[in-house]
Amino acid sequence: MERRKTRSLAIGNDRTGVIRVGGDAPITVQTMTSGSTCDIDACVAEINRLAAAGADIVRVAVPKRADTEALEEILSQTRVPIVADVHFHYQRALEAVESGVHKIRLNPGNIDDRDQVNAVIDACAERGIPIRVGVNEGSIIERKDKQRRMEELGKFFADHRQGHLMALMIAKLEEYMEIFEAKDFHDVCISAKSMDARLAIDTYREISKRFDYPLHLGVTHAGPRETGSIRSVVALGTLLAEGIGDTLRISYASDPVFEVEDGLEMLWSLGLRERVGAELIACPTCGRIQVDLFRLVQDVRTKLADDIEVPMKVAVMGCVVNGPGEAEGADIAVFAGDRRGIIYVQGQRVANVPEEEILDRLLEECRTFQQRVRSGDAKLGEKTVDIVPPDPIGELGSGFDSIAQGKVERVTVGES
Repeated sequence: MERRKTRSLAIGNDRTGVIRVGGDAPITVQTMTSGSTCDIDACVAEINRLAAAGADIVRVAVPKRADTEALEEILSQTRVPIVADVHFHYQRALEAVESGVHKIRLNPGNIDDRDQVNAVIDACAERGIPIRVGVNEGSIIERKDKQRRMEELGKFFADHRQGHLMALMIAKLEEYMEIFEAKDFHDVCISAKSMDARLAIDTYREISKRFDYPLHLGVTHAGPRETGSIRSVVALGTLLAEGIGDTLRISYASDPVFEVEDGLEMLWSLGLRERVGAELIACPTCGRIQVDLFRLVQDVRTKLADDIEVPMKVAVMGCVVNGPGEAEGADIAVFAGDRRGIIYVQGQRVANVPEEEILDRLLEECRTFQQRVRSGDAKLGEKTVDIVPPDPIGELGSGFDSIAQGKVERVTVGES
């Protein structure tokens, strides 16, 4: 897919490594800490946990002076670029810049005094620190006379759902960006978030036409992971598939590690980032399954996350009906039958084991294959032979006894 052309900005330093956003750089994944920034030990531990999960950039809230005072110590103990999220008081931004933070986020809905914004721009320009200008529907609405603003601005986007909100966010962005352009400051990333997936899609499409700054994608207050993942992936996946977006955050009312994991999986699925670790595929299950596939899949997923770094494809299939075809491109595959599983490595059958041994043997084959890939003895996605489906009656141990007792009729395909 062809990505929208944008400016490029850099976040970080020699300690953290420099992350580029926009231009032809890979799309980055961000998240935000959930605890108090001034609790230094807890904040550092959370940042490091998020970085270990794969976060490229981590944002922290700095509503109080105590939070910005903690930043210098936090920065000295972490190795991922940190963004200071500033609301209501521009002085927090100046303090964060002084601490050495790597990026500032300003909300035009809460800090709109031109002199204050100019002070933050000057401080960031002096230190080479980029700024994200982030509007969202929760802080942008004119609350004194909401109806009048809806009538005045909504007409510009009357063809869009909630056109008044879209108009408000775009108008505020354009007004705010005039301040930055007057200062000739262009190390800027912009965002316009909504909790409505359709409104988010429409708004980002529109601002992508109006600005050449990198876009930070997100659906704000999306909800718990169970529903928020759908809401977020619908909006962000649509935009990314259209080439819109340079960095993103999936927002959950949950552990932010899930935000990182799901954001990366979305980019991997679209081919926008090179996968790290195994890709697990599994059948959706049906009445043909004769093993505890749900438990097996979760156990395999956990173990692969711990042991495998090579981006191999691993297939866990509950039967031999669709399994061989669905796992055709897998490096490692298992097809289960009556309390047994047949394991393949790049199309070559290597084991037929009882159910209780499937997990250990599958992981053993994955680890061995990883070593072979690293040593150059095997290549990902290069199968040795075509998978030949096993006999669903006999080979998986599911039929011989029943046939002998006359309980099952042996049927040969093609015979009348």
